[in-house]
Amino acid sequence: MDIIENTNKPNSFKKPDINIKVTQNNVLMKFLLENVKGKKRDNFKTLLIDGQVSVDGEIVTWFNHPLTAGQEVKISWEKALKTTYPGINIIFEDQFLIVVEKKAGILSISTEKEKDHTAYSILGKHVKDQDPANKIFVVHRLDRETSGIMIFAKSEEIQAKLQENWNETIIERTYIAVVEKPVEKDKDVITSYLRESKALIVYSSNKPSEGQKAITHYSTIKKNAKYSLLELNLETGRKNQIRVHMQVIGHSIIGDKKYGSTVSPINRLGLHAQVLAFTHPITKEQMRFETPIPKSFLKLF
Repeated sequence: MDIIENTNKPNSFKKPDINIKVTQNNVLMKFLLENVKGKKRDNFKTLLIDGQVSVDGEIVTWFNHPLTAGQEVKISWEKALKTTYPGINIIFEDQFLIVVEKKAGILSISTEKEKDHTAYSILGKHVKDQDPANKIFVVHRLDRETSGIMIFAKSEEIQAKLQENWNETIIERTYIAVVEKPVEKDKDVITSYLRESKALIVYSSNKPSEGQKAITHYSTIKKNAKYSLLELNLETGRKNQIRVHMQVIGHSIIGDKKYGSTVSPINRLGLHAQVLAFTHPITKEQMRFETPIPKSFLKLF
């Protein structure tokens, strides 16, 4: 192992960065556990989430990122600076796409009633500040009251690549939800067929002829007498899929009056898009972004 301490003289409050040469092919998490003593897997997951690990100068957030001999891994003990606007944080940006964390209460795109303060309008201004000719393109959406990770494209070509190959491009989509009542099964798979009415309400059916197939996997993180905290993984990405499927099993998401909830203990929808992992449409790098579970969710337990 070849560990090189940063030669820049640190001030008395800053811990120096660590640079580690890769001597044989490996994956990032295994490499970090083997080469940095005194740290556990959870410590490294936090460092990855906060953008404090880079490979050959590029920030990496995916724990299973492949390493090849000759590369250099750098660990910074200071969090990477994120570009923050009211309602959204930019957590990754290159010449092709932008990954953001959207706060609850912010629309993904404009409506007839709200055109200015949306994720789309904020990012549009952001890219035009760099170059007036720049544009932003919507790839997918989150409901207004759902927080979490979203991708936006910087060209129609990238938008098309992501949308047309969505199922092949997306490696993982994980949501966290707080639902009413303790769930009976700690783990289950929900499959049904969803269709949207003219009133923009999505209905579930067991008949294939009555909608698009939707598959949701869930597992229980915590539960008490009033609520359950669930981790949900999507096989399909239908509109309102999680919200409808939670209603189907009798455990509506808190704050979701549209789909059967009768309580709103945190004054927002209890749904958060926590993890998004995908294959970059140009570089083909596997990228993974993760945000913490909202504190307001955890306080209920």
